[in-house]
Amino acid sequence: MFALGGSVARLFFKRPFQTREFVEQFWFIASVTILPTALVSIPFGAVIALHLGSLTQQIGAESFTGAASVLAIIQQASPLVTALLIAGAGGSAMCADLGARTIREEIDAMEVLAVSPVQRLVVPRVLACMLVAVLLNGMVSVVGVLGGYFFNVIMQGGTPGAYLSSFSSLAQLPDLWISEIKALIFGYIAGVVAAYRGLHPRGGPKGVGDAVNQSVVITFLLLFFVNLVLTAIYLQIVPPRGG
Repeated sequence: MFALGGSVARLFFKRPFQTREFVEQFWFIASVTILPTALVSIPFGAVIALHLGSLTQQIGAESFTGAASVLAIIQQASPLVTALLIAGAGGSAMCADLGARTIREEIDAMEVLAVSPVQRLVVPRVLACMLVAVLLNGMVSVVGVLGGYFFNVIMQGGTPGAYLSSFSSLAQLPDLWISEIKALIFGYIAGVVAAYRGLHPRGGPKGVGDAVNQSVVITFLLLFFVNLVLTAIYLQIVPPRGG
């Protein structure tokens, strides 16, 4: 799987680039993930806002509710929600498609014809996953922040001015950068894992179904581990606002 990931990264810049395949895969992945991602981001932001609002009221720090909610959504919740939907909806479909091609021996036929399956099929799909993940991450951030604002201000009686001012006083631009970088890396991981399991299924249709399940589980495990590593590195490199 790591060898496939290295091959995909190396072939990003090799010509000819499969533009039509990339556009088709981008549209497909976006169409199956936009609505579920938007629907998931609203309760996700609401839960974070409600819990943090209750906690800050207990310790007398209501003025920092906005900053804590928005930073939690942008830095952690948004990239993870995006990646989970990319892996669960787009990645599973990608794995099933490549697995069906493999058991029908289409991949072997491409290799016999000296056509690289990785460059022809995998690279456009991985690039599509990365681009959709970055765009969906921005959408989840906006929807989650608006949902958190609504539930904190309307449901818990918070002050709109305090919610916005605390965010502007503690947040910084690198918080958005790390969110987009995480989404880009998570999309790459989801695409590579789905492609690997799709290219190496066990025999028969049952093997394709097992490969789809394995791809989703492996992607989830890798995403949480990589998120931990990226968060630890970010907190060591970028000092907090005012620090």
